[in-house]
Amino acid sequence: MRNFMQSWAGKAVLIITLIPMAFLGVQSFSGGSHIAPDEIVKVGDTAIDVRTFQSEVNSYRNRLIEQVDASLIDEKALNDEILEGLIDRALLEHQTQFFGMTVSDNAITRILQTDPAFLDSDGKFSNDLFAQYLQGRGMTKDMLFATFRNQLSLRLFMGGFLGTAIYPDNQISRLIDLQTQSREAWVLRYDWQDFADKVSVSDAEIQTYYNNHKSSMNQSPSVDLLYVALTDADLKIDSPTEDEILAEYKASNAGSAKQLAHILLTGDDAKARATDIKAKLDAGESFETLAKAHSEDPTGANGGDIGTFNPAFFGDSSEVVESVIDKLDVGKVSDPVQTQFGYHLFKVTKAGDAPSLASMRDELIKQVNERKKLSALNDMIAKINGMATDGMGIADIAQEAGLTARTIKGYTKEKNNSELSAPSVILAAFDEFAITEQSVSPNVTLSDKTVWVQPTNYQDSKVKSLAEASADIKAILVKQKATELALKTAQDKSGESADTLAKSATSLGVVTRQSPNLLPAEQASLFEHRADGMSVWSVQTEQGASVMVAGPVQNIATAQISKEERASAAKIIRDNVGQDQLQDYLRYLRDTKDIQINERAMGQ
Repeated sequence: MRNFMQSWAGKAVLIITLIPMAFLGVQSFSGGSHIAPDEIVKVGDTAIDVRTFQSEVNSYRNRLIEQVDASLIDEKALNDEILEGLIDRALLEHQTQFFGMTVSDNAITRILQTDPAFLDSDGKFSNDLFAQYLQGRGMTKDMLFATFRNQLSLRLFMGGFLGTAIYPDNQISRLIDLQTQSREAWVLRYDWQDFADKVSVSDAEIQTYYNNHKSSMNQSPSVDLLYVALTDADLKIDSPTEDEILAEYKASNAGSAKQLAHILLTGDDAKARATDIKAKLDAGESFETLAKAHSEDPTGANGGDIGTFNPAFFGDSSEVVESVIDKLDVGKVSDPVQTQFGYHLFKVTKAGDAPSLASMRDELIKQVNERKKLSALNDMIAKINGMATDGMGIADIAQEAGLTARTIKGYTKEKNNSELSAPSVILAAFDEFAITEQSVSPNVTLSDKTVWVQPTNYQDSKVKSLAEASADIKAILVKQKATELALKTAQDKSGESADTLAKSATSLGVVTRQSPNLLPAEQASLFEHRADGMSVWSVQTEQGASVMVAGPVQNIATAQISKEERASAAKIIRDNVGQDQLQDYLRYLRDTKDIQINERAMGQ
């Protein structure tokens, strides 16, 4: 595909394709308004707000923390990666809007009603599970629908690339043939470290290496770093009072004692129709029957059943709803209630039983303590950030906040092994403004503490002297020589017969190009050495050297692969080609569209 696109015919096709795209792009992006303070990226009239950016950053960071220590996360790189993704998203969202690609509320409702996450034990849609989902994510139903609409529209748009990429069948067959090749293999590995004590490095060799590589022998920039650290142990909180425990109990069980059904009506005459239906209910007609006949909410099909009251289900109108249902007994129906969605008639279907305060006391005390500790932490962070903004130094901040000021001499920008080696701290310590003004940074949050840093005595990068570089050079030369010795040993060993080597080497079984138990250099050489019988060869690796022994290459013809396996492989290949085409399209959009980035918001 890439070879074709580089030919004159491919370029002609590209020009024919991109001319109308360019026209559409100019039409759709001209006259875009200025980016607002609460927006992070804007393409034409399509914007992604700062809240979304911060949410994406936090979500990505949390996923990384599950795999690595938080101190290892490079905050700048993380922010840049999320920003790049949001730029792509804004570009594609704008294109979906321009081409009129959207998904209706009914389609989203049908998808949600079949989502296993919202189905109860009987396989029916549960409003309780749906409300819990909304509450757990701090969303309203409208927010969720808007998110789904964007996601589904984007999926449809990208599907045009990923699902329709052109890749010839004969090329797919060739790739499948290559991927299905296999051979039995054995390996005998020689680690360079086992040869390190057999080599020596002279001063003359170190001098020669230094002379040849002097320009790359740089000493990392450094500062003397003053800092304070705030941990949980530094936070002092009072024991929970009975009033605080009671307030926590009420908050934990707000609305949990009542289950609801409702009838929702919208439009200019919604209030009048709600009043008429209330009269019919007062006259004894069935709430469930009237809900099925008149409610404009999807729950109408179930007689209006909402399940347990959850504030997230009603968004900004939750307090209005809660104040109404608090006054209703089981079986009673409210007067018409106006919310942001329209007019409702609420019926309390079940009172339920909230757990007693006594049974929850230990958990409530824990929750109050956590809440108070978080509040104390936020207050202290705000206080120290305020002092830093006012120009106070670390020593004065430490005294005012009751913390200990500490110093790290020669804190380096690269190869930093100090107790504050986290990329986010290094970024703050070598901030250009902070170095120039010797100012205190905003708070930097690590896995076990929050720190503020103040750089002083900045030393710029410089070429290391021979004495300073000698230890590093010696380590490099020792590895080079030991690896050469390991390879020479492997080459000598590979002169033995294949049968003899196979008996003493480690058996890898039948391996393919994707076998994970092969080192990269071993894997790359696996199908380069072939013979009618057994093959033997040596290869240098990052770890030293290896002697490889392998049987004849086995080829599985494409015809022997089932139709299902072939179709699956073809889909993967075409999806990969489609992904390349999508990236090409995104690069084209980046080159031709007006992309606005709120650089100030990036620092928030």
